[in-house]
Amino acid sequence: ASHALGLVRDGAVVGLGWGRAASAFVRALGARIREGLRARGVATSEETAHLARELGIDLVGLEADIDLTIDGADEVDPYLNLIKGYGAALVRERIVAAASRRQVILVTAEKLVDTLGSRGRLPVEVLPFALPLCRRRLGDLELKPVLRAAEDGPFVTDNFNVILDCAVGPIDDPARLERAIRAIPGVI
Repeated sequence: ASHALGLVRDGAVVGLGWGRAASAFVRALGARIREGLRARGVATSEETAHLARELGIDLVGLEADIDLTIDGADEVDPYLNLIKGYGAALVRERIVAAASRRQVILVTAEKLVDTLGSRGRLPVEVLPFALPLCRRRLGDLELKPVLRAAEDGPFVTDNFNVILDCAVGPIDDPARLERAIRAIPGVI
């Protein structure tokens, strides 16, 4: 987080990810803003937005030109392939990253794996309407999807979608699996 903070220039618009590493960066950015750095943020989740406001970081939307996005990952392989989404901000993180000139992923040693899928979970955000179809199609890919639960029913994302946590083992061809999953109507 400290190293990434050094990449933020005065007047920058920064995409703010969600998760433990990204939250550490948001806290560090808030401290620098209190010291006089001028920067605004684009939050990737309601939790990030709440934290940023609490720390005095002004927020803007996608109408701003985003200079840099700082986020974390749940798994990173030696080829820099990532699994993201344990924190359930998949879609917004992807959109903010795509709108950014540059993206930096914060990674701690425990996130490094030899092969993606080593932790056995791959989150997939889907439209609630398409849930039955997505479950079947993900099952056809032998991913064993399980609907992520909250205390009172299915977990619902900030975009009012649901998450299917898919059981995976080592993923031999991450790009092929990504294409197959994204080809399923209803996967966001």
